[in-house]
Amino acid sequence: MEHKGSKILKTQRLVLRPFSSADAEAMFSNWAHDEEVTKYLTWTPHRSVEETRALLKVWEEESKRPDAYHWAITLQGEVIGDVALVAGHGENAHTGYCLSRKYWGKGIMSEAYAEVLRYLFEEVGFHRVESCHAVHNPASGKVMEKCGLRYEGLKRKAFRLLSTGEWEDIVFRAILEEDYFARK
Repeated sequence: MEHKGSKILKTQRLVLRPFSSADAEAMFSNWAHDEEVTKYLTWTPHRSVEETRALLKVWEEESKRPDAYHWAITLQGEVIGDVALVAGHGENAHTGYCLSRKYWGKGIMSEAYAEVLRYLFEEVGFHRVESCHAVHNPASGKVMEKCGLRYEGLKRKAFRLLSTGEWEDIVFRAILEEDYFARK
């Protein structure tokens, strides 16, 4: 495995690139403030563009590390979402993503996530990539399934939604290196 960081990745419709503090307005208006987008995430909606800008300064610094993997999803130059390796140990990665609500249901997240998986397996050399989603957020699970992540289990009431305080069951999925290459 050779860490390469958040290199620019391109798909048919998208460019995935590291975030910059200049993305604050778009990120805030497209998804960071949206209670519906953040409903099942580990953070609450941003209250101001300044909050988003402060976070992006941290992400911008992190993007200089070769072991940091975090991309802004752009469509025709507009920042509409993000996908990231949010945790990992050695050759195993845990990923997360979110997307502006106005782009839901258009295959954009599946396209972006598939490209990130390609990069992590083919260029970086990860052995395992996993993710999880709330049971009541099946669209996120469909992205994972479409990209080849297999069901591994359910943790009952493992996450308290910051939006409501309710406990949510979490579904775990993963794809191994050999699974990925068998799909090609």
